[in-house]
Amino acid sequence: MRNALKILTASALLAGAAGAHAFTPDRNIEFMVHSGPGAGNDVFARSVQGVLEKIKGLPQTVQVANKTGGGGLVAMSYLAEKKGETHLLAVFTSVWFVNPQIREKAKVTMRDLTPIARLVLEPAVMTVRADSPYKTAKDFFGAAKQNPGKLKQSGGSLSGRDNTTRHLLMKATGTEWQFISMKSGGERVAALLGGHVDMYIMEPAEALEQIRAGKIRVLATLMNKRIPSLPDSATIREQGFNVPEIPQARGFVGPPGMAADVKSYYEGVFTKMYKSSEWQNFLKANYYEDGFLIGPGLNKFVDEYTQTMRGILKEAGIKLVR
Repeated sequence: MRNALKILTASALLAGAAGAHAFTPDRNIEFMVHSGPGAGNDVFARSVQGVLEKIKGLPQTVQVANKTGGGGLVAMSYLAEKKGETHLLAVFTSVWFVNPQIREKAKVTMRDLTPIARLVLEPAVMTVRADSPYKTAKDFFGAAKQNPGKLKQSGGSLSGRDNTTRHLLMKATGTEWQFISMKSGGERVAALLGGHVDMYIMEPAEALEQIRAGKIRVLATLMNKRIPSLPDSATIREQGFNVPEIPQARGFVGPPGMAADVKSYYEGVFTKMYKSSEWQNFLKANYYEDGFLIGPGLNKFVDEYTQTMRGILKEAGIKLVR
């Protein structure tokens, strides 16, 4: 009996010690994004920040930091240098998978980092200003064919989904138009509304108010299925153009070498958020698809998505460097 009590006491002490050393944030947490204010990435990070605040998901304040430059390279490199950091997470998108495949300077891959959670899958739409002469995607392609290289598309990084989609569309239609790279989503939307560009491929969340107010017209949904919240917007395939869907995933990734208990803590935070009514309402209101993944499922996704993007880049005719 005495030995049994000793064993139980020792077990209790070990459990207490483990609990005492379990990770809990003790200072502000930084959500880093590679794009400027107003871009889909920035809007997403600030939305997650807001939901976590509502549900009291974190004991410390969350700050969003915009670390722009190099189409995501600066942010990825910065995160890679913060090995073992416990209070820094970054939002990943398709750029984080594409950059290492098409840019010599991009030495950091998702596998070098610590994937925490995939949260959403986001549709893309092809848009113009409401008073544009183009009513359908076919109208735009017709004008692009008549005026090679003259029409303009606003967008973000050259390695982003919007430019990759542009290459796919030009290849499928035998047309060509310009891509004007801008740092922030606000700039891109303003350029469209101001008539400085002719078209913008965006995530709906970047201009929800303008779409709902009828200031921006959706020419086509660039997905295999219509978006439930935009039921009248035909897909690009429905309009006769066989262009592969480019999935956009958003989630959070940590620095290399993140300790298991730290990773587990943040997985728990995002799981709690995912289950909340506040998060589910946010998904519906912003045209997002639920894409929640953590653990082994997320690791599998990272490998498969890397290969998916590789195939799409090849089809788009974009040169691969590794």
